[in-house]
Amino acid sequence: MRSSPDGAISPVDMARSGMCIGCGACATAVSGSRMELDHYGQFKPKGPTEFFNTRTERMARICPFSPSARNEDEIGAVRFPDAPLEDDRLGWFEAAYVGAVVAQGYRQSGSSGGMVSWVAAELLARGMVDGVVHVLPSTGDRYFRYAISRTVQDVMRGAKSRYYPVELSAVLDEIREVPGRYAVVGLPCFIKAVHLLRAEEQVLGERIAYTLGLFCGHMKSARLVESFAWQMDTDIEAVHRTEFRLKDPERPANWYTAQVTLKDGEVRQKDWWHLADGDWGAGFFQNSACNWCDDVMAETADISFGDAWVEPHSSDWRGTNVVVVRAPELYAIVQAGIDQGLLDLKGFDADYVAETQAAGLRQRREGLAYRLSWHKRGIKPRKRFGARRDLPFRRKLIYRLRFAISAWSHRMFWLARRQHAPAIYLGWARAALGFYHGLAYGRGRTGVLARWFGLTDRRG
Repeated sequence: MRSSPDGAISPVDMARSGMCIGCGACATAVSGSRMELDHYGQFKPKGPTEFFNTRTERMARICPFSPSARNEDEIGAVRFPDAPLEDDRLGWFEAAYVGAVVAQGYRQSGSSGGMVSWVAAELLARGMVDGVVHVLPSTGDRYFRYAISRTVQDVMRGAKSRYYPVELSAVLDEIREVPGRYAVVGLPCFIKAVHLLRAEEQVLGERIAYTLGLFCGHMKSARLVESFAWQMDTDIEAVHRTEFRLKDPERPANWYTAQVTLKDGEVRQKDWWHLADGDWGAGFFQNSACNWCDDVMAETADISFGDAWVEPHSSDWRGTNVVVVRAPELYAIVQAGIDQGLLDLKGFDADYVAETQAAGLRQRREGLAYRLSWHKRGIKPRKRFGARRDLPFRRKLIYRLRFAISAWSHRMFWLARRQHAPAIYLGWARAALGFYHGLAYGRGRTGVLARWFGLTDRRG
């Protein structure tokens, strides 16, 4: 399966090629189309044949993983032509900071330093936007959905990390229908999709005024929450609400604790490192499209936020943000916050910022370059660098293992779910994680063998 000679593609082309991230860009404003969770718990486009199967050049232009769409460098060059700094890991930018919000409530309410909510609230308070498009807790068959907040109080409801699939189609339709200026908060691929749509539709170009990006390791499927429920001795049907990262003064910020609140009010918790699939870097439940992404820091966003995963920041239980500012207006807001004592931020260079995301950058740059050298069926990705195979043998093994864990976690969980036997998945997951830890970090019996053969690698 390939795109047609003129570059046109269809939603089914991208889905079958494992390059659909489920953002909803293709389904929005198309009559009869929609986004639905598939049997793996990932959003995929659905709709009439003329939408789902028909190849169009528009689809090729708006899909963030389309090989014909503009890449992050091309979008950034247009959006930030006067930015004084440029780096191939951060994109174009005005300044980069590490720190947190001092103003009451923001840092305590967020998973990290509170900067995402603070900037969004400032945009509303200053009248620069009429609504903030972000992910909020939901009810029904999904735990989180995109929605539009129009007050600072509602913005605060969207604080904290959400490791759960969401899609943009409904809120983009609302932006088309309701005049105003909007800020959109999202992962790198979602922000890219927004910019590609803005270039196609004048109304979106005029109404989406700012984009706030989130640093990203990869997107999880809905099955992550279901697996957590299994491992907390309950079923997903009993879960009312979930939290992925709780703060505790007795624990470093990078010691994640997951929590589920049941419908009867009971609360259950478990540390991520005690969960069979709790090592983020191993890739459990990763969307396959994330294997073909090279943007860690939301390079096309007006401002981007991540966690400062270096010491001493990663041990600070309160959480600490990395902030990359690209738009001059947002640079002015951040500087005003620093001058007024509302923000405790210190400037850093691109190398320091990149070090806070070192593992993610290796996976998305070195690892991606290796994956590009593999045979791949269907649509082929077009990235900003070429394929390479000249990696140490142990790095190749780690990237192969992560790829396999990502793919097989979906299949094994589907089987366990179908057979009503969680032990099928959990037994496999513990074995896979043990093998990964042995190869990557030299732990356990596999680690003994890996050290014997010189195959350990502690870089992650």
